[in-house]
Amino acid sequence: MNASETTSRADKTRANRRRMRTAALGLFTARGYAATSMQAIADEAGVAVQTLYFTFRTKRALLSEILDTAVAGDEEPVPTLERPRVRAAISEAGQREQLREQARLAREIYRRVAPVLQVVASAASADPEIADLWETNNTQRAIVMEQLITALAAKGPLRDGLDPAMATDIALALLSPEMYQYLTERRGWSPGRWEQWTADALTTQLLPTQ
Repeated sequence: MNASETTSRADKTRANRRRMRTAALGLFTARGYAATSMQAIADEAGVAVQTLYFTFRTKRALLSEILDTAVAGDEEPVPTLERPRVRAAISEAGQREQLREQARLAREIYRRVAPVLQVVASAASADPEIADLWETNNTQRAIVMEQLITALAAKGPLRDGLDPAMATDIALALLSPEMYQYLTERRGWSPGRWEQWTADALTTQLLPTQ
């Protein structure tokens, strides 16, 4: 097999995997995670159910990959803290610039990931494995935020009486997917308005008054 054939086969494999993820997310959103069978996903994707199991092994693993790719925005296996946009936020020279970039990055992620998080959050109450997936996602988000706040504190003082641990908690609350979903879906805010408000709120809550 030559290089061209190898590349073509790899592209086809990725496309098939993507189609299965898309089919699964559509069904999870419409029917719910528990009510969606692997057979239904395979039928929707136009593949044999054996192919679906061979590719993902379990329904939980399939949902986990859907969540991971939605957060990342691509299929590259690069940890969040090593991704260029996160590194750019950490490397921002000014505190306010970093917080604006964090709000911008969160908006971009939540526009992709909001439907997946709704599936995970809904399924977590009845499925211990999905509850574990939800908890892992929250733990990972906290780890990333701790690194971002550490970088923020290294660039200058935090608001009086605020230590990095409390600053991390405040940032996690303001940048939470629940806050994004509430304001954009229930209160009708545009994602851009949410981003601007969040950047302003982070600045007010975390940094000294100029």
